Amino acid sequence: MYNIAEQTIYIYPYRYIVILIRFYLFSIACLLLHIFLRVGDGTSEGGIFLKKLEHLLEWGGIKRDIIFLVLSGLSLLASIFGFSPFPFDMAWIAILLCGIPIILEAVISLVTELDIKADMLVSIALIASVIIGESFAAGEVAFIMQLGALLEDLTVAKAREGIEKLVHLTPRTARRITGEKEEIIPAEAVQVGDLLRVLPGEAIPVDGVIHSGQTSIDQAVMTGESLPVDKSTGDEVSSGTVNQFGSFDMYATKVGEDSSIQRMIRLVQSTDAGKAKIVGIADRWATWIVVIALCAAAITWILTGQIIRAVTILVVFCPCALVLATPTAIMAAIGNATKHGFLVREGDALERLSNVTHITFDKTGTLTHGAPQVTAVCTLTQNMDEKELYAYAACAELRSEHPLGKAVVQSYRDSIGDDIPHEEAFQMIPGRGVRCLYRNKEILAGNPALLKENEVSIPSYAWEKAAAYLDDGCTLIWIAADQKLAGIIALSDTLRQDAALTIQGVKDTGIIPVLLTGDHENAARHIAELLHIDQFKAGCLPEEKLDWIENCQKDGGLVCMMGDGINDAPALKKANVGIAMGGIGSDIAVDAADIALVNDEIHMLPHLLRLSKRMMLTIKCNLTFSMTLNFIAIILAITGILNPVVGALVHNAGSVIVIVNSALLLKYRD
Repeated sequence: MYNIAEQTIYIYPYRYIVILIRFYLFSIACLLLHIFLRVGDGTSEGGIFLKKLEHLLEWGGIKRDIIFLVLSGLSLLASIFGFSPFPFDMAWIAILLCGIPIILEAVISLVTELDIKADMLVSIALIASVIIGESFAAGEVAFIMQLGALLEDLTVAKAREGIEKLVHLTPRTARRITGEKEEIIPAEAVQVGDLLRVLPGEAIPVDGVIHSGQTSIDQAVMTGESLPVDKSTGDEVSSGTVNQFGSFDMYATKVGEDSSIQRMIRLVQSTDAGKAKIVGIADRWATWIVVIALCAAAITWILTGQIIRAVTILVVFCPCALVLATPTAIMAAIGNATKHGFLVREGDALERLSNVTHITFDKTGTLTHGAPQVTAVCTLTQNMDEKELYAYAACAELRSEHPLGKAVVQSYRDSIGDDIPHEEAFQMIPGRGVRCLYRNKEILAGNPALLKENEVSIPSYAWEKAAAYLDDGCTLIWIAADQKLAGIIALSDTLRQDAALTIQGVKDTGIIPVLLTGDHENAARHIAELLHIDQFKAGCLPEEKLDWIENCQKDGGLVCMMGDGINDAPALKKANVGIAMGGIGSDIAVDAADIALVNDEIHMLPHLLRLSKRMMLTIKCNLTFSMTLNFIAIILAITGILNPVVGALVHNAGSVIVIVNSALLLKYRD
């Protein structure tokens, strides 16, 4: 017996030695088990045993956890009120149902990876509580720890439920037409070029093009739109979408892993919150906390002679809230992003996105629709009005395979609605345009070179008219009738309706928007002026986009790239964060990106930016709260104010608060 700080301390050598020997024996057992399980290539007796043990721990899933928690909770209540029909404390039921899985998982991690995690400290706290006879404290620790784990699982499940539905929507079968024969085959057996039949109410098995028939397609799984879209011959359809009305035949174009639904599923399966850098920091902290906790408990035990204080330190020192702080917030943020049309492939993508200083946009297909439309019809003769000129152009381009010709025909049908009269003597002139006969008139539609070759003069006033459209980034089709200039058709890639709102929203978050496009200078400047983008670069080749991003990064900037085409893939990969247009974007672009925008609704981009910042704020709050709570609880444990039971309640209540705080991100709105 001796005095320290006027406090009488008693040390019981025999009891100390016995407990120490038990810990040594436990360590030796873990080492031997490690050697046993690591022998061979995974097919050894140890490896097989380990796999069976891991499978056993996963048995029943969330339903089993809920049942065990209910039984454990009831047993703890019975223990509090002293009710026990058995010759042992009812708290042992909680220890067995909730504590044993924790200890087994800790041992597996230790012996297979020599990795010290939070479960190890919890296991030591459980064992120490049992050794000193605090069975209720041990049961309480196990119960609340498993409750926190269940809440985490439920948070993750809630975060994933929106995208996991894609897996269940995968079509299982397809109707293949071979001659007059119709057969049902597995969807994975469909080959490119197969003729398939889709009946009303059936899911489309693969991507394809409608060969015959008309219908309406529910594309909510891909676009989020509730209204069906009308489809007819020549229209593309995507796998996983649902045929609403009428049957149709289609040719398969993308099958198996190349289909739209499978591509989305791959994005879902690649989602991983564990890759975030800040998660690694939390894990390293947890490892150090385990070491510090053991040292603090040992020192407190030696100085005070009260093992209950040492056990309490182990209980409150568990870094569960610290470890849960980050992954739960990330997964909840991913769930929120999913509801707004974003599929996040990398957990740390949102962390990186929260720090970006610049967002670079591709023009075509990202800020614009990616398809030319007629924006102006200008007559250059008094003998023809705009409607007649438009009809001449549509008639001439009716059988054209050129994208501009197809755009003229489609725009005429959309705006005028009249039937396009069929031309006569249609001729395609490569690199120039088209020629046809219409109402006994020779119609020319193409570039100035076509008119020059056919001796059609273009007066100066016509060039002045054309220059105004060219300055706005338009592409022109010159129309002539009977070797006389008739007018011009101006086409341009039209802005998305929400493009201006998106750019303004990006600016409101403090991020600088930049336009990087392969289009010519006039078109780029026109789009930049319309959207109030101060920085733009035109005529960019893929390597030039890379150079711009790299130079910005060298100057200390963090860049997010948003694009859709194959030419954008290198820039998407080089940028700190890449966002691809998942609906219209190329497979290569989507694979190169960290985030895919499924429905191509870019107006949700500002929400994603604000969500990433809110996620980081939530993580910092969680970490600060958990560390502060641990620090206070440790002081109270050292001074003897907290016992293991109360310490477990305080500490694990903190874990629950952290999880609930993270779960609030699922409901976050601007």
